[in-house]
Amino acid sequence: MKSLARVYFTNMRTKHRYNLLDKFDRLMKTAGMEDIEFQNKFTAIKLHFGEPGNLAYVRPNYAARLVNKVNELDGKPFLTDCNALYWGKRGNAVDHLHSAIENGFNPLVTGANVIIADGLTGSEYEEVPINLKHIKVAKIGAALFHSDVIISLTHFKGHMATGFGGALKNLGMGGGSRQGKMEMHSANKPKMEEEKCVECGACIKFCPQKAIAFNERHKAQINYDLCIGCGQCIVSCHYGSAHGSFEGSKVDLNEKIAEYTYAVLKDKAHFHISLIMNVAPDCDCFGFNDQSIVQDIGMAASFDPVALDRACVDLVNKAPKIPGSELDDKHWEEGLDKFNHIHPEGRWQEGLAHAEAIGLGTQKYELVEFE
Repeated sequence: MKSLARVYFTNMRTKHRYNLLDKFDRLMKTAGMEDIEFQNKFTAIKLHFGEPGNLAYVRPNYAARLVNKVNELDGKPFLTDCNALYWGKRGNAVDHLHSAIENGFNPLVTGANVIIADGLTGSEYEEVPINLKHIKVAKIGAALFHSDVIISLTHFKGHMATGFGGALKNLGMGGGSRQGKMEMHSANKPKMEEEKCVECGACIKFCPQKAIAFNERHKAQINYDLCIGCGQCIVSCHYGSAHGSFEGSKVDLNEKIAEYTYAVLKDKAHFHISLIMNVAPDCDCFGFNDQSIVQDIGMAASFDPVALDRACVDLVNKAPKIPGSELDDKHWEEGLDKFNHIHPEGRWQEGLAHAEAIGLGTQKYELVEFE
């Protein structure tokens, strides 16, 4: 029988001379992050810098406090992420760094440099043999591979392909190089229903790979030789024409993300923090963020990324919805899983189950709350 993992949690309540950043400091200390040996260790702080225009990403103030703590413990911290698979404002290291700076992630604010883990074009990676169900050899961003300690700092929110984006998504998909991301996305291609297409062209406009065009009937059609399965067409289509596959590919995607997370963390000290704030229905990869589906809940931390993700999704599901959010648009009813309801093909349950099966962590946890 597996023992319970401890997930430490604090809410959003503050008081005079004790603000949210002070609570963040206390979270790191209470959860035991200081027990890690940081001295002279390259410490990768893995986070998502946010697509410019999106305002739901993790604020750089939190990254600064985390950097300060690692420095106090004589570590060598740096902020990092791998390039996005699609060509956008984070698709190469030059644009990615500009985006990070635009969103406040620069040494003057955070006290640490940003290193794009897989290099200029996403081709700098190291191979990690793991020999699991889907992935035999994972392709991990070089800077992550060569780090000694990995700390994930995650914005917990919804995600159109995986149900929600938590620590596993941040580490697994976010830690894969461009080729690694292609490997994870290979079985995850959207579909178009012609009868629902209103010929608005939004999916064509926002497809980063130019993989969609009107066919002879002037209906949107996907060129699967170009499609990378990023899901942007699903978000941009307001009429239900673009949707994910029902062929089990989302299960494979979630399982591959778990396996890539396993590869990223393999043989390394690691610790994980999730901020359950600005819980938008979709991820931070888009240049916009919709209204949150629940109120800001708090922050949580654990040495176990699986338990952390499970605790975060449970906290969101227990919270009341925000009226007028996408939950109302999709007629959510009390008691239903919020993320499955918004993204019915996300299959996050299978992802956590697979992560547990491969020994990445456990879904059984004890929530340790403090003020």
